[in-house]
Amino acid sequence: MICFPNAKINIGLNIIGKRSDGYHNLETVFFPIKLNDALEFIESKTLHFENTGLTIDGDPLNNLCVKAWRLLNQDFTIPPVHIHLHKAIPFGAGLGGGSADATFMLKQLNNYFKLNISQEKLIEYALALGSDCPIFIINKPCYGTGRGEILESISINISGLYLGLINPGIHVPTKEAFANISPKHSAFDLRQSIQQPISEWKYSIGNDFENSIFPKYSAIADIKKQLYNHGALYASMSGSGSSVFGIWSEELDLKKLFPHYYCWMSKILQ
Repeated sequence: MICFPNAKINIGLNIIGKRSDGYHNLETVFFPIKLNDALEFIESKTLHFENTGLTIDGDPLNNLCVKAWRLLNQDFTIPPVHIHLHKAIPFGAGLGGGSADATFMLKQLNNYFKLNISQEKLIEYALALGSDCPIFIINKPCYGTGRGEILESISINISGLYLGLINPGIHVPTKEAFANISPKHSAFDLRQSIQQPISEWKYSIGNDFENSIFPKYSAIADIKKQLYNHGALYASMSGSGSSVFGIWSEELDLKKLFPHYYCWMSKILQ
């Protein structure tokens, strides 16, 4: 069985409180995008994982796709599988690529082995794998709160515009990203702000991690500045970085602007 896990961006990301379990409460709008990995598995005598495309470091059997299989196997005793992941989404980049792979693995195992797991239960399993995972169960634009697992569908009118991503290849450890964060509620209601014309977003929709990361990683801050200099209607870092995205009314040659960085652009279709 083959599927194509997609990335996401965060439009707005406010860290609003520290939780007793060590996590943070946040609010954000998750927006799935058409940048995809390819994930395939077949039944096998032993559990196996292989990776092509972008190289994934670490023990293959600790990959999140393998962890997804193990999570379901605890409750359903499913056969071993041979997993092949072709990686195209930059990882550790604020795009949720690893979370998408794991969550699509959950969904496809559920379908293939006819486990009849409900969407609500799949979200529980997904959250056990990572805070960014539940959005890929729904995989539509959503307003997210809690750790990111409390999801509310939201309408965003940006169809027909162009979305571009730049990733400078800088790894920002999650612990470091949170180090200088002071949780607080935003002065603006994110759900209301995102219904405003996109040209108004930059005045009320931001990413709290930028305040922590930009002073230390000036290259990331510079990307956002350059996107606005080249006509972006809105630009922001996604997640805890280091990818920065921009939205334009016309297609732009990002690779010409950033020849040494990973670049991707696509028309937004909804």
